[in-house]
Amino acid sequence: MYDIIVCGAINLDINLFVRQFPKIGEEVSVDQLTRIPGGKGANVSVASSRILGKGKVAMFGGLGNDAIAREQIEILAGEAVETSGIKIVEGFESGQAYIAIDSEGQNTICTVFGANLELSPSDLMEETRYSMIEKSKIIIVIDPRPDSLLALTRLGRSLGKTVIFPSGVRSRMGISGLKDVLENVDYLVLNSIEIENLTGRSDPVEAHEELARQGILCNLIATRGAEGCVMVGSESGEVLSIPGVSLETMGLRAVNTVGAGDAFQGVFAAYKSLGFSDHDSLVRANAAGAFKVTQTITRGSPTKEELEAFMSKTCA
Repeated sequence: MYDIIVCGAINLDINLFVRQFPKIGEEVSVDQLTRIPGGKGANVSVASSRILGKGKVAMFGGLGNDAIAREQIEILAGEAVETSGIKIVEGFESGQAYIAIDSEGQNTICTVFGANLELSPSDLMEETRYSMIEKSKIIIVIDPRPDSLLALTRLGRSLGKTVIFPSGVRSRMGISGLKDVLENVDYLVLNSIEIENLTGRSDPVEAHEELARQGILCNLIATRGAEGCVMVGSESGEVLSIPGVSLETMGLRAVNTVGAGDAFQGVFAAYKSLGFSDHDSLVRANAAGAFKVTQTITRGSPTKEELEAFMSKTCA
């Protein structure tokens, strides 16, 4: 049965490549427009599947009964992701994200969640999905609607699963708004903006201390882009610091940062499911994020072979 369950958004990404972001009220020209599969949940499931292979990763989410959905399911199946946990919702459009990407590879994102928000707690208890959850090792809960987020993290904890929560847009709810969820989380994954949104702190150690003061004991993983990542241990407060990858020394450069966090999360979970330590899983996740930013496509996460080849270059 599937080692990893990923629950989150499945979107069509409309990428707008611009030289620079517009100021308020300003119009800029778009140099290139692409429409590609995306959504954090789907991206993470693909990233894990590319490491683990067929029959190891299943996707939970919602799609409309439309052409976007049919294409998304076909693409996920082609990546060896199990799609039977995806709910087809009548009367709602499949999710879409509008992403502006500047000449430095930085991005801004506006998302229409649509059918993504229609996966309910009762859907999670449906026989097929519950069986997948029961037999899994790791559950990655990204951005379902709040009641399903709480239900799935609680179910994961009650069944003794490792629960990973990249809080993303939910970080704006703050610790008090997410406390019931965070009590069921083993690994909380945040970028620098999300750390401040959630805890009011910018330093990962201080953020971890703030969580602990409010009764939340989980491993806090802070992703720092080109600067690498940091993990503060759940109880000991031990800090694991993984340095960034120097693309320049490899003759590479960042061309698109969209999806780098998704690659990180999926690869981290994949190696944890294989029994790797936190440190070794973080090293590989960090390298996967660096690999992804050299790719123009959102789902630019590496296969296991590509990751090993990339890491051999970073150590050369």
